[in-house]
Amino acid sequence: MDFVDMLVIGSGPAGRRAAVQSAKLGKSVLVVDKGRRLGGVSVHTGTIPSKTLRETVLNLSGWRERGFYGRGYRVKQDIQASDLVTRLHKTLDHEVEVLQHQFMRNTVQSMFATARFVGPHEVELTTEAGEVSHIGFKHALIAVGTRPHRPDNVPFDKTRVFDSDEFLELQKLPRTLTVIGGGVIGVEYATIFSALDVPVTLIESRDSILDFIDREICDDFIHQMRERGMNIRLGSAVKDIAVDDIGVTVSLADGRRVKSDVLLYAAGRTGNVASLNLEAVGIEVDARGRLRVDPKTFQTSNPHIYAAGDVIGFPSLASTSMEQGRVAACHAFGITLPPAPETFPYGIYAVPEISTVGMSEEQVRAEGIAYECGIARFRETSRGHIMGVAAGFLKLIFDVNTRRLLGAHIVGEGATELIHIGQAVINLKGTVDFFVENTFNYPTLAEAYKVAGLDAWNRMGQA
Repeated sequence: MDFVDMLVIGSGPAGRRAAVQSAKLGKSVLVVDKGRRLGGVSVHTGTIPSKTLRETVLNLSGWRERGFYGRGYRVKQDIQASDLVTRLHKTLDHEVEVLQHQFMRNTVQSMFATARFVGPHEVELTTEAGEVSHIGFKHALIAVGTRPHRPDNVPFDKTRVFDSDEFLELQKLPRTLTVIGGGVIGVEYATIFSALDVPVTLIESRDSILDFIDREICDDFIHQMRERGMNIRLGSAVKDIAVDDIGVTVSLADGRRVKSDVLLYAAGRTGNVASLNLEAVGIEVDARGRLRVDPKTFQTSNPHIYAAGDVIGFPSLASTSMEQGRVAACHAFGITLPPAPETFPYGIYAVPEISTVGMSEEQVRAEGIAYECGIARFRETSRGHIMGVAAGFLKLIFDVNTRRLLGAHIVGEGATELIHIGQAVINLKGTVDFFVENTFNYPTLAEAYKVAGLDAWNRMGQA
């Protein structure tokens, strides 16, 4: 039986980073993935596909230019599902090629098989062809990701009713679309298809969407969705879903009905742990197949077995998953790391984008911190005028006493790129005076940081 220092189960962001980090420490590494190509959920059904789809839609629809040319403007008049898929496949091929080269360059071995724990330091590997082998390991990282939650009462058929993985296989664009689930995935797909001028209804059983986002940002986002014709149904659970030859009818608990050509069910995800036989190593999971870990080391209840990425739950971001994998690998081989920064950016690739870092206004209030906010609306910047941006804004939150930046929140064009300025200032303990005293390129959207800083400074005064 072969033996490796680090066995990585899953080749998504957490798995690949842990594998490369382990290899750079001179350890023998094997990455096992049950798919047919490297990359995991992130590359094939999650992060990369949805963001590629978004970029394709914005380019072909001419969405970014409508501020100048009107809502009827389009780059390509007759957009087909095949137009979206072409770019998607090119992007995925490139991502896989880059990952394969990265593994080869770092002497990381990989294998396509299903892994099953049979002992504390041993797994059984079964290939698609049925070949079985056993591998021993010193340390293991579980980075198997998640799959869409599929309740029994939802009639998935890949024709009218889809989960978020299947949705990428659409044969033609729907005439109308209903999305169930006001989380990140549901909101992203709902707004992407709305940008294609598909009439969309978004259903969420709770009274709000994106609960972890600053409320002012979320309220503006909802306003933008409704302004362009999206229907948003909040506060009522789904009672029944009926499919016929015409389409899909969703009946809500409050008596309302929503009819559409196609339905996307995107309410929750479940860990891909069913085949791992975790009982053999004494690891338990919750009702959604998620593993509990030490938040600093990412060790499971079995200390030589780690877990990282979506399978351990929030925040379920590719960016944080990569860092979790790296930290786990370093801890496994005795490398001491400095404490992780208190904050990390969160990006939602909807239309428009949302990105946030640090504390929301609600969190600041809950902690009783005296604060002041600064606002900069993109339409008030020169770059915003040049780009035809009619909506979106940057919100900065400062501690009145220390003057430190506590949170940065953006809704609008380029939000996920702009947020890193706020991230750097927060983690470096910068104050409102940084934005007032420093020069920003002009004209840029980043200049909004200076505008928002001055807006807050005018009310806070000099130190």
